[in-house]
Amino acid sequence: MEHFGLRIDCVRKIQVMFAALFWVASVCSAYADTGLQSFDKVPEKGIVTMIDLGAKKCIPCKMMAPILEKLKGQYEGKASIVFIDVLEHREQIARFGIRAIPTQIFFDGDGNEVYRHVGFMSEETIVQQLKKMGVDLNKNGKSGKTGARHTQN
Repeated sequence: MEHFGLRIDCVRKIQVMFAALFWVASVCSAYADTGLQSFDKVPEKGIVTMIDLGAKKCIPCKMMAPILEKLKGQYEGKASIVFIDVLEHREQIARFGIRAIPTQIFFDGDGNEVYRHVGFMSEETIVQQLKKMGVDLNKNGKSGKTGARHTQN
């Protein structure tokens, strides 16, 4: 049987090729969206850093996304708030010893891990942890000291 002058088996091969090309294009665009970020400088030296390791498809991670965006803006220059999608950057799972997502890890200004939490973390709880680490926003939006060391399990 022919379709537009081509045999059906040829048409199917063309369809498979286009499907494969579409898949490759979608994978490439996913990397383009992330900008092939390098997390070599995370945690950021000289500033308190909070890393949220999760996935864009994870429900608790989706619930945290607007919280992290808000805090990222509020704490700009005072603390580094970083989201790493571990489905897109699987090498970070082993690097940070992730067993479940989301996982939040707080580092002092020297890059030492101070606190780790697994599961959804509310804005209030994140702010409390940042305050414990010396990063405090007062009414004027200014912070206290950064890089303070506190140990908590």
